Amino acid sequence: MAVTAYAEWAGFFGKAISKAWRQPQQRSRLGDFVLLAFLLAQCLDGVMTYVGVITFGIGIEANPLVAGLMTHLGHGTGVMSAKLLASTLGICLHLCQIHAAVALLTGLYFLVAIAPWTFVLFF
Repeated sequence: MAVTAYAEWAGFFGKAISKAWRQPQQRSRLGDFVLLAFLLAQCLDGVMTYVGVITFGIGIEANPLVAGLMTHLGHGTGVMSAKLLASTLGICLHLCQIHAAVALLTGLYFLVAIAPWTFVLFF
């Protein structure tokens, strides 16, 4: 007796993928503004960190990860790699539409990184 039946794909791989079209989310102007502020904070922190380390030495950097990168890669390359990684992760949060986290991180950078560097470098 010949078997003419075949197994369905859903039996092997679970439920079939829905073919419904999802409308793209509408862009958020607030989210775009928050991302720009976050990237500005990264740039300011990177420049101030570099100037601070060149002026006062590597011991002035409070972040041990950035200090380690600057020790092993050099001052400019270490700061640049840390800021590029942070910027990339912030952009990923923005693309996932997690704007509240980007806004919180932006405020945190201005409060914890840029304000102390401004005080150390200019006052």
